[in-house]
Amino acid sequence: MKKPVLSRELIARLPKSDLHLHLDGSLRLDTLIDLARTRKVTLPSATPDGLLELVFKRAYKNLPEYLKGFEFTVACLQDAEALERAAYELCLDCRKENVFYAEIRFAPQLHVRGDFGVRDVLKAVCRGITRAQKEINGAADVRSGQVPAFAAGVIVCALRFFLPQFSEHYRAYFDALPTAPAAEIYSLASLELARAAVVAAEEDGLPVVGFDLAGQERGFPAKDHQAAYQLAHEHFLGKTVHAGEDYGPESIFQAITDCHADRIGHGTWLFSLKHIRDKSIVNKRRYIEKLVRFVAERRITLEVCLTSNQQTIPELRDDLSKHPFRKMREARCSVTLCTDNRLVSRTTMTDEVDKAVGAFGLDARGLKDVLIYGFKRSFYPGSYPEKRNWVRSILDHMEDTFQATGIDVHAGRRPS
Repeated sequence: MKKPVLSRELIARLPKSDLHLHLDGSLRLDTLIDLARTRKVTLPSATPDGLLELVFKRAYKNLPEYLKGFEFTVACLQDAEALERAAYELCLDCRKENVFYAEIRFAPQLHVRGDFGVRDVLKAVCRGITRAQKEINGAADVRSGQVPAFAAGVIVCALRFFLPQFSEHYRAYFDALPTAPAAEIYSLASLELARAAVVAAEEDGLPVVGFDLAGQERGFPAKDHQAAYQLAHEHFLGKTVHAGEDYGPESIFQAITDCHADRIGHGTWLFSLKHIRDKSIVNKRRYIEKLVRFVAERRITLEVCLTSNQQTIPELRDDLSKHPFRKMREARCSVTLCTDNRLVSRTTMTDEVDKAVGAFGLDARGLKDVLIYGFKRSFYPGSYPEKRNWVRSILDHMEDTFQATGIDVHAGRRPS
């Protein structure tokens, strides 16, 4: 029997989540231009077409070129109004393509200016999220229960590496500790940020649900941020770490063991023998086998971002089938698809899922598994019973959407 077609139209209608979504990489292009005009930020072009040609490209030569666009987006997000607007619009954009849950991550330290501190940054972003949620969930179809409610949380992001010129906040550390080793400064900065995240969640009641670590892995180990992650762990925040993106499998293991990671951002080199650089690992193949089993058994979810990986990893650009997504699923890992940066990568969740279906031949049951992992492994800002009921509503809506197109996701053997 011929398999039913998983069309782009169906994918767009299916409920999706986005657990790896950077605020400063996901502005609307028109909003960036408007904010630059009103905030006196000089852009390489004042038109959408010009920015797409010069900055936000389909393909980049390397990671530094990919990151160039963030200089402009961050420069435009230096006040409460801009941050609230960006978060509000991002939630609306997500919901338009049936993303029912988003975890918006960003480094608050990059947006600090004068008396506008980390706590103020977090409050501004959360105001935007709350405003969007009220607007979305006030619609008749949500109130009647025809479609699930939209929800969103914030993930606070520390950086493995930074320089004084990154922001006023970072410059203050170097000024206060002129003779301290850089690793000590990075550690102190991330610990302070973890404290701010805890205060935001526990005292301010903001939907801060997790803690993240981003930036160059090589030479900047996750272990330097162990104290910050221990604090986040003690206060029950979700933990995710960018790892295995531009370094080897041992970086993923370090994220799990030193930082209590519940999820891994990217994890692209999980299976790569050639990316193991720790000379003490003699039997590389055996090491990877054990690591993959460890990740799979403990349901440490891998946040896969296909488009951004293609843009920054040359070997994947022309042949997405080389991406380890297929191996991750064959190893029974918990895997979910994410956009990473909607503007910088010029993508949507519909694009990401459509790519996965095309490149890896996902059938309806496999697609359902991948999509539902995103909801189940989210750091949902509510009680566990509330989350279970919400996930159930998502699952029911997903199955109804499949069924409306004649696809029975229960046909044959059910996935374990």
